[in-house]
Amino acid sequence: MYDLENPIKTGRCQAVRLYSYILRHDGGFAPNPFSGVCTLACCKPVIRRTARPGDLVLGLTPKPLGFQLSYAMEVHESLTFDEYWGDTRFKAKRPQWSSPSRVDRVGDNCYEPDGHQGFHQHPSVHSNRDGTEDTSNKKWDLSGQRVLVGGKYWYFGKNSLELPPEFDFLRVGRGHRSQFSYDQIDKIAGFLHQLPLGMSGPPREWPDKDQSWSNRGFPEPKRCR
Repeated sequence: MYDLENPIKTGRCQAVRLYSYILRHDGGFAPNPFSGVCTLACCKPVIRRTARPGDLVLGLTPKPLGFQLSYAMEVHESLTFDEYWGDTRFKAKRPQWSSPSRVDRVGDNCYEPDGHQGFHQHPSVHSNRDGTEDTSNKKWDLSGQRVLVGGKYWYFGKNSLELPPEFDFLRVGRGHRSQFSYDQIDKIAGFLHQLPLGMSGPPREWPDKDQSWSNRGFPEPKRCR
C-alpha cells in the first residue's frame, strides 16, 4: 500500500500546473488506480515528461460521453522507469499476465531495466497478445521517460462524474491542454478536494460482473486534508 502521508516528494493540495486530456481507453492500465495509488507509467508521454510534484492531471471521457471526469490525480512523485521498477512500494503493480485476476494483469510496472541502459517489456496490456514485446508501444511508453505517482487521486471510471458548465474550459481535442489561468487551476483544485479520494468505480472498460477492483483501491473513502 502506498504511504499517502510520506511519499518521497510530498505534494500539497495546490496545483502548480494543470494538465487535461481525453482518456479514450480506460481499462485500469493507464492510469492504473489500484493498490491505493494512481500511477501513469504508459501513454501520454509529453505529460509524463513535463509534469512535476504538485501538478494536477485530469482525464476526461470522450466527447460522445460528455467530457465527464474519469479521474484526476495530484502528482506526488515523478520517477524514472528504473526507480519505478526497483521501488518495493510498486511491486504490486508489476503485471502478472497469467493471473486470473484482472487487477494483476493490468499492472503498469512492466519495464524492467536490462542492465544495458535499456528495458525489457514484460507481458502486459502493451505487449503483443502472445506476451512478446510490442516495440511500437515500448518506444512510445519509454519516450515519456518518467512515471507519475499520484498519492492523492479521484478515480471514477465507469461512474464518471458530470462536471458543472463552469469547468468547460477543461475540454480538449487531441493531445492535451496545459495552459490554464491560476484562477482556473484554483477553481478545479477546490472542486476536487471536496470529493472522496480513491476509487469510486471500476474502469470504464471493466467487465460488469468483475468486482475485483473494489478492494484494490483505498480501504475506505478519504477526503483531502
